[in-house]
Amino acid sequence: MSLDHRLPDELEELRRTVEAFAHDVVAPKIGEYYEQHAFPYEIVQEMGRMGLFGLPFPEEYGGMGGDYLALGIALEELARVDSSVAITLEAGVSLGAMPVYHFGTEEQKREWLPKLCSGEMLGAFGLTEPDGGSDAGATRTTAVRDDGDWVINGSKCFITNSGTDITGLVTVTAVTGRKDDGSPLISSIIVPSGTPGFTVGAPYSKVGWNASDTRELSFSDVRVPAANLLGEEGRGYAQFLRILDEGRIAIAALATGLAQGCVDESVRYAKERQAFGRAIGSNQAIQFKLADMEMRAHTSRLSWRHAASKLVHGEPFKKEAALAKLYSSEIAVDNAREATQIHGGYGFMNEYPVARMWRDAKILEIGEGTSEVQRMLIARELGVV
Repeated sequence: MSLDHRLPDELEELRRTVEAFAHDVVAPKIGEYYEQHAFPYEIVQEMGRMGLFGLPFPEEYGGMGGDYLALGIALEELARVDSSVAITLEAGVSLGAMPVYHFGTEEQKREWLPKLCSGEMLGAFGLTEPDGGSDAGATRTTAVRDDGDWVINGSKCFITNSGTDITGLVTVTAVTGRKDDGSPLISSIIVPSGTPGFTVGAPYSKVGWNASDTRELSFSDVRVPAANLLGEEGRGYAQFLRILDEGRIAIAALATGLAQGCVDESVRYAKERQAFGRAIGSNQAIQFKLADMEMRAHTSRLSWRHAASKLVHGEPFKKEAALAKLYSSEIAVDNAREATQIHGGYGFMNEYPVARMWRDAKILEIGEGTSEVQRMLIARELGVV
């Protein structure tokens, strides 16, 4: 039995379309947005018109009828040029719309998904808390029933897409009760933007992803209808574990794109840069670096596509998602470091894309589960624990 890793025609067409968009539309503009720490509304609107935010959702909800493999392909091609734009798409789909699609009622899906799929609206996922970090179960935010409503109090941090002009909702995890053993019952609740008592903080000053939106959120007696409960009460912990498992595949695809972008930029530079009377690419030291970078990006691509394939075919994919996220994020950091080294002093200048890639790479080892968490998950899936 042979393995054919070529993409079907429709996915190859998608890849080429997003590749052209990334180079023709994103690349000429994103540097200015990045330096100004400004959200690229114009680019995001175009992505919406292309249907990228609706890629993995059914047409009946305004989607494109694709799957997670299609989403990953789009993310990889975008991240080859810029990660701020890629993470805006990743968070808008994986964290913003997917909870509604997987766990929402039919009424909730019809209310929210068409706007989320069109890119007219962005959604966010309010999970991480200031004292929680990697302990996703350490939720302190509370929601109590009162006269047919949920009243929410607490705070969240590091929430992507939560404060843009087009953010429409944040799905918040909150403690809604206690089990018999005293452990918390965690539920997910949709909080529309602009709800009284829901305060969005100023944008963080970040090392990277400077053209994406990341903020702290606070909830002070925020009152939303009981019907805003997402899925079954007390199932919020299981829900966000599923969302994170899927999201790791998307982050792996994004990281692969960054790693490949480092190769692209470094090959171009190695051909053009002259030193000691010849192109630096003629030096074996540079050639070996480039070969290793390409090897890592290629292997990373195989890893995330394997995980996505298992997800698409309804097979268990938790271990494969963790493997892909762990490997791709770490090799993205490796490739960004090597690309900066190949560029020398110019690699430290923000006018060169590799400087942006170097700044953007590190968070990939932290967001949606740190490398340490991925190793724990892999070991657990192996039966060690």
